[in-house]
Amino acid sequence: MLKALIIGISGQDGSYLADLLLKKGYDVFGTSRDAQGGSFRRLTYLGIKKEIQLISMDPEDFRSVLVAIKKSKPDEIYFLAGQSSVGLSFEQPAETIQSFTIGILNVLEAVKMEPRDIRVYHAGSSEAFGDTEGAAANEKTPFQPRSPYALAKASSTWLVNNYREAYDLFACTGILFNHESPLRPARFVTQKIIQTAKRIANGSGEKLVLGRLDVSRDWGWAPEYVEAMWRMLQQEKPDDYIIATGKTQSLEDFVSKTFELLGLDWQNHVVQSPDLMRPTDLSISKADPQKAKIALNWEAQIGLERLIKMMLEGEFLNS
Repeated sequence: MLKALIIGISGQDGSYLADLLLKKGYDVFGTSRDAQGGSFRRLTYLGIKKEIQLISMDPEDFRSVLVAIKKSKPDEIYFLAGQSSVGLSFEQPAETIQSFTIGILNVLEAVKMEPRDIRVYHAGSSEAFGDTEGAAANEKTPFQPRSPYALAKASSTWLVNNYREAYDLFACTGILFNHESPLRPARFVTQKIIQTAKRIANGSGEKLVLGRLDVSRDWGWAPEYVEAMWRMLQQEKPDDYIIATGKTQSLEDFVSKTFELLGLDWQNHVVQSPDLMRPTDLSISKADPQKAKIALNWEAQIGLERLIKMMLEGEFLNS
């Protein structure tokens, strides 16, 4: 039985990935800073918490990482931990940068020391590309980060590349574009839109307050994206891959479609606030996911409207 260690198992991606790996017959271990007292509501929601072997681990403490790896003896490690909000990274820049760069560095150092071959997946981000001025980013597009979060993701990706080349590690980065699900926390704008629109449809009388509506993103369905993560570690050679739908739509499109599905006109319920506009923000985020389609035989199947429908229908876990 193959063993997998998921660092950051309590989040959206970690929970869906754990579910996928269990279905594939893996023995799954997951880490949290406090495995005994931590919240694993997403794992409980998916009905898999009892099947996960939880380990307390601090990614920023090398000894803690090394102990977790020796305890779990994984064939594959998935590093999904870190402060995951772009907006919050402007308020907590040092914490954000450290959570990604020190975390993955400790994992790579520990794997380098292990006598067994361990394959490592690292969660990168499309934010690292910055503003490509409307051009679709591919794996050769230079990083131009425009937020502390993006800078952290770019740095951690470079670390993975360096260790792969210098020490011949099987280490991959998935450069994921936006991917959503009912398991998204409330601080993410997509979940904020979904939950506020549902309350308005139920007669709350409130307004949905947003920042810029003209930004455009490539939105995909999170459970599909974790399949791509797994496929990266099944290849003969390690490499980096962009994971996206290849279709870009504006935040206004997301908002209008959400209210339309609830039988409402969004313009009657949405206001914009300059307080919610970031110091720097990407106008357009576009992706070219052809490499993943060819090499991984992976392609996104769920479009924006169906994604919104499933988020509207899903149970919201406010954490």
